[in-house]
Formats: sequence, C-alpha cells, structure tokens
Amino acid sequence: MSINSARWGAGIDRMLHRIRATGNGVKSGFPHYANPDTGEWVTSTDGHWTGGFWVGLCWLAHLYTGDPEYLRWAERWADYLRERMNSDTVTRAWLFYYGAALGDMLHGSSVGRELALAGSDALARSYNRRAGLIPVGTEMEEAHGIGPNETEVDLVAGVTSLLAWAANETGKEAFRDIAISHAKWHVEFSVREDGSVQQSATFDPCTGALLKSYTHKGFTDSSTWARAQAWAMLGFSRSASRFPGHAIFLETAVRVSEWWLQRVPPNGVPYWDFDVSLEEDPEQDTSASAIAVRALLELSALVPTGEAARRYKSFAQNTTKVLLDEFVTPIDASDTRMPGILTSGCFDRRTGLATRNELIWGDYFLFESLLILNGTLSATFV
Repeated sequence: MSINSARWGAGIDRMLHRIRATGNGVKSGFPHYANPDTGEWVTSTDGHWTGGFWVGLCWLAHLYTGDPEYLRWAERWADYLRERMNSDTVTRAWLFYYGAALGDMLHGSSVGRELALAGSDALARSYNRRAGLIPVGTEMEEAHGIGPNETEVDLVAGVTSLLAWAANETGKEAFRDIAISHAKWHVEFSVREDGSVQQSATFDPCTGALLKSYTHKGFTDSSTWARAQAWAMLGFSRSASRFPGHAIFLETAVRVSEWWLQRVPPNGVPYWDFDVSLEEDPEQDTSASAIAVRALLELSALVPTGEAARRYKSFAQNTTKVLLDEFVTPIDASDTRMPGILTSGCFDRRTGLATRNELIWGDYFLFESLLILNGTLSATFV
C-alpha cells in the first residue's frame, strides 16, 4: 500500500467515526455547524440549504462500509426533506441532489429517486424563462437582504448536478436546457476578466440583463469571497462534465481554477476572503478548500492534456494532505477531541456566524474527495 493510499484510508476512518457519532447523537433536525472543540452540532429544523450534505455523508458512508445503518439514516433524513419541496429557494438543488438523487445513483434508493425527481420538477418551475436563470428565491438564506431578482454563482454546481441527473433519468430536455442556460448566464456575468468571481448579481427579470454585480458575503462588495470562488470552480467543472458539447464551461472552469491556484496560500487553505487584511488575523475557510479539492479532482478528469490533469490532481492531493494533517482532529498526539472533525470552517464572517467551526458541507466535500482519491468513486460520477 502506498503512503497516499494509507493516508486516504486513515482519513476516511477518522471521518467515518465522526459521521457515526453524529448519526447517533443528533436526534432531531439536520447537522448544520459544530463547535470544533466539543463536537456539538447546531442543527437546522428543515435542512436550511445544508441538510442535503448530511444525508449525502450517510449515502457515501454506506457505499464505503456496506453498513445498513448508514442507509437507514440516509433514507430517514432524506424523507424529512419532503417538506422543502416547494420552498422558494434555488438551494433546493443542493438538498435534492446530495440528499436524494445521490441515494438513487449509488444505492438505487426508491426514496431518494422519488424525492429527487419531485425536487427537480419543483426547481425547474422556478426558472425565469425571460431572464434565462433560476433566481435565489424569497426563502434563500439572505434573500431578505438582497431582493427577489438576484442570483449567486454558488448554486451553479447544484442546479447543474440535479437537473442534469433528472434529464438523464426522465429524457426531459427541458431540465438540461435550464441548467445550461443558468450556468451560461453566470459565465457571462459572474466571472471577472482575471478569472475571479463576483458572488452575487441583480438582474432584469424581463431580459436577464445584468443590473449590478457584487459580493454579498465578502470582505467588500468588490472583493473575492473564497467560498464563492470555490463554488464557481465546482460549478463550471461540473457543467463541463455534464455538458461536454459546450466548450465554454471547461474554458471557464480552467480560468477560475487557475486563479485559485495562483492566489491561494501555499497550503491550499484560503482566508475567508482573498482581499481581507492579513494584519487582522483573519479566519481561514477549510470548507472552501474542500470544495476546491473536489472541483480540481473533477477538472483533472476533463482537461485534454496529461500535464494539466496531473497538475490539478497533485494540487488537490496536497491540499487534502494539509486538511487531514492540520485541520482534521486529532491534529497531534495531545489532541483529545473526537476524531474526524474538520476545523476552521468560516460560515459567514460578515454576520459573525460560525467563523471558526466545523461545517457540514466541508465535511461532505472532504469525505467525497477522499473516496475519489482512494478509488471508491469516479471524479465525474457524483
């Protein structure tokens, strides 16, 4: 066994310990973010936008271990997502892809399939045909502060993942057309000339014309929020994978990923915003790193040259090593915390919410990436 294979296996085992402890310990609601010292979860009653990642961890844990308890947990929690079917938010894409479609893809779960197909239909009904995109919706986490005619690059990956899956399962080209249109809008209006991204945008609901672009959760309105850049990397890599006939997606995935590689700190873990002052001991965001790792693994399977593929995969591997060695408990021999906690995630620095915590989506993307690195999953399958 190679050193890396042993490293990935040990990392998976630590994270499985955490997944099992979470499943046994959380009796109601969805794990949302946790205290990195005690491991105690703050939960959301309805899944918020993050609940699908917890269910997804259970689907993945069952795939790796074959333990039926993980499958029971996944299907039980997935069924709770039913109440979110008609919520007016684009984040349903995350809920019903990772929380439901993944169960059908990996395990043939009838519960997952039913929920994912219904969730796809509901999401597609929110599509603004005149504008060519799915707006954030009135129930989005920050919709109260930005208005209804808004969109965010964060959800390109979710929309693409869920609707591409639904198109393949049903033969309905409308799902694919919506996802392509949504992603192309964000290529045009969310990606700056240098490859960095603006998180948010206001659009004309009748024409789709850009009215204003800004970074809602960043250091300033014009800064580059680390997690938005990582979401864009995943979103355009996923769009390139699902829609290979549209070269613009792979070109854009390379652009936004190259920007990340050239500007992230040497260890691969960014501060919460790339423009924040380093004199103020800024928070890092390991969840952004985990998303970026997953994006780079997918991109490495898509680029046409072996040299580029090796470069992206190597960067992903090196970042994963850093996350496991420096941020996943136990950090060293004196660390008595529960194994498998991914520390130093920054949920929302602008509001001060969970700025140095464990975040459920960070756990998900790191665990999924480990399963890709150890050969359990294909980088372009999920």
